[in-house]
Amino acid sequence: MKTIILVGFPGSGKSTVGKRLASRLSLPFYDTDVYFTQKYHISISDFFSTYGEKFFRICENSVLKELLALPPCVISTGGGLPCYFEAMELMNETAFTIYLKLSPKSLFNRLYYSKKERPLVKNMTQEVLSRYVEQTLQQRDIFYSKAKLCIKGEDMKLDDLVEKLHSLLL
Repeated sequence: MKTIILVGFPGSGKSTVGKRLASRLSLPFYDTDVYFTQKYHISISDFFSTYGEKFFRICENSVLKELLALPPCVISTGGGLPCYFEAMELMNETAFTIYLKLSPKSLFNRLYYSKKERPLVKNMTQEVLSRYVEQTLQQRDIFYSKAKLCIKGEDMKLDDLVEKLHSLLL
């Protein structure tokens, strides 16, 4: 079995689905954001503000390459990772990529009402967050849509989504 990589906008459920799918497939699970913070011993938001986005994207790409060198596993990526340094092409060459696609409205609701601390959006008003989601998703969808499988993440219970992915992968 190949490594499986989940891509999509923040709040699309990549980590949650990835953990369940990895368990279902008896594969290890890695989240590039968690791996990054463990490797560099700094939160992503602190890294971003200290070193800037350009250096962050370089280091993030390095994390991706390290994870792709491991035996088959399930990886969830940071929302921007597929959009830099031809990462989407690299992932498609070496793994099976899945885009968890949600509407801007669903993503807005998930981010706005998230119990998880999301540094990038924590200080945004509803209006600013809504505009951010619309504009950024439009820019990133071009990259996400290169995934080998695009699946709507809405209107499906988590277990049903994981089962559907499991059956498609076997």
